[in-house]
Amino acid sequence: MAINFDLNDLMAFRAVAELANFRKAAESVHLSQPAFSRRIDKLEQALGVRLLERTTRRVTLTTVGREFERQVRALLDDLDVTLLSIRGVAATRMGEVTVACVPSTVNYYLSQVILRYRETHPKVRVRVLDAGANEALDAVSRGAADFGLNFIGAQEGDLEFRALVEERFVAACRRDHPIAAMKRVSWSQLGEHDVIAVNRSSGNRLLLDQALAGVARAPQAIYETQHVTTLLGLVEAGLGVAAVPSMAMPGRDHPLLVSVPLVDPVVTRKVGLIRKRGRTLSPAAQHLYDLLVGVRARKTRSG
Repeated sequence: MAINFDLNDLMAFRAVAELANFRKAAESVHLSQPAFSRRIDKLEQALGVRLLERTTRRVTLTTVGREFERQVRALLDDLDVTLLSIRGVAATRMGEVTVACVPSTVNYYLSQVILRYRETHPKVRVRVLDAGANEALDAVSRGAADFGLNFIGAQEGDLEFRALVEERFVAACRRDHPIAAMKRVSWSQLGEHDVIAVNRSSGNRLLLDQALAGVARAPQAIYETQHVTTLLGLVEAGLGVAAVPSMAMPGRDHPLLVSVPLVDPVVTRKVGLIRKRGRTLSPAAQHLYDLLVGVRARKTRSG
């Protein structure tokens, strides 16, 4: 069969397959929407099949389109790796990596790993998509991120979930707060103070609500935020105490904040790396992925 399409047509198809929207896909490859549509029409005519079903609201892949999308994705991923090799550009020196993660993993964990990554990959651009758990999951699923760091995703059929650590929720408070002097604090004791919590759009809130459904005198929030990082700012300002994942807390040398283990019950979440099943990461992305695995493994072994 004569090849009547080019690489740009395949890249346009991959974009609309991932974004399910012609306007957004056209913007992502820097084309006007009419020019973008012509590329897709050209590709379908060259192949002699319909790849997309289009309505006024949504674009979906046909059965043939789904299979073709898998082949195109693998082809373009392999081509990226090949071009890096041909150009003689070491993957440890150049490239771009996008990580989708829940904000509570960023400040005191992911940021430290990226700092180490920069020592050997100083020219790699790292994009951090800090979003809610479901948004971060979606970014990885549709290919907007190379991989993610999340506490949900283990049940998703199209994603691989590699557990890194199971961490407990702790009480976050100022060093001058009465709870700071306690060795452990129960959820009912926490509720005796002004409590700050993330709102119901947060995956952490859903997890906690489910875990504490049977707890008498479970804490009721007086303040709410969207993200754990904002919540900690309010705690640091002296507005109250909060239950947060231990990974979100600063080190023991923080001048203002301290954490106290929460009990009755002990509530945990399992944090792991998520990536699209069958997707080959670029060398630059794979190196960061491996570093996250290695750093977490060493911390786990050291206690």
